[in-house]
Amino acid sequence: MNWINSLMNDYYAFLKEKTLVTVSNSSEWVEISTPFVGLFNDTVDIYAKKEGNKIILSDDGNTLRDLELSGLEISRSSKRKEILDRILINYGVKITNNELTSEATEKDFPQKKLNLISAISETSDMFYLARHTVASVFREDVKAYLDEQELIYTPYFISKGSTGLEFTFDFQIAYRNTEIVIKSFNSVNKMNLPHFLFTWDDIKKIREQQTQKEIIGLAVINNIDREVSDEYLSALDNKGAQYILWSQRHTKENIDKLKLAS
Repeated sequence: MNWINSLMNDYYAFLKEKTLVTVSNSSEWVEISTPFVGLFNDTVDIYAKKEGNKIILSDDGNTLRDLELSGLEISRSSKRKEILDRILINYGVKITNNELTSEATEKDFPQKKLNLISAISETSDMFYLARHTVASVFREDVKAYLDEQELIYTPYFISKGSTGLEFTFDFQIAYRNTEIVIKSFNSVNKMNLPHFLFTWDDIKKIREQQTQKEIIGLAVINNIDREVSDEYLSALDNKGAQYILWSQRHTKENIDKLKLAS
């Protein structure tokens, strides 16, 4: 197996050649530029400094800062925070003042350095979770939006329709004369939009008889990564449903759709 040993030696030489260490006279931190690629196709850089017998490692806050610049705010989603916590625990990394940090000794420095780089890489991968947002994650964004507006709501609201079937909506907001049932759409297509319109229409008549309230159907649609076709918006309009495009969620018009007179 001499061929694999030769290739591994070449790989080690490559890592060593492409790892650059910069010592600053004005700072106790040493910059270590690695051959690994970050979120914006730049190199992953980490920083190290000695504190007694300990070596402190840090990403200088670049990882979380880059995610925020890309549009992913971890603090707004409990689901994302849970994912991040799992990554950090797995690699023994902590968050200190928005920096990914780790402590090492001279003996375990290579392993701790590798662990920090791995944590940076996996945390950066959460960007793709934002771009191809899983429905449950976008639902968390909508939840944070409702919380931001200080609204009282019921998550995972279940209501029985005229067909006798029970349907689940992401959120329900109840006012004295009105109820809003909300469905969050990470993406809209010819399957999920008609389903929403059907379920809302199916519960509407029975729910209005039961509660003596107007039942409003509201779609919150993620349009950050893709444009929403006018045909879908027209379908909502034609059926009398309302919608909020995510990029326009903070406009007064859209906030008013949520904050109805009680």
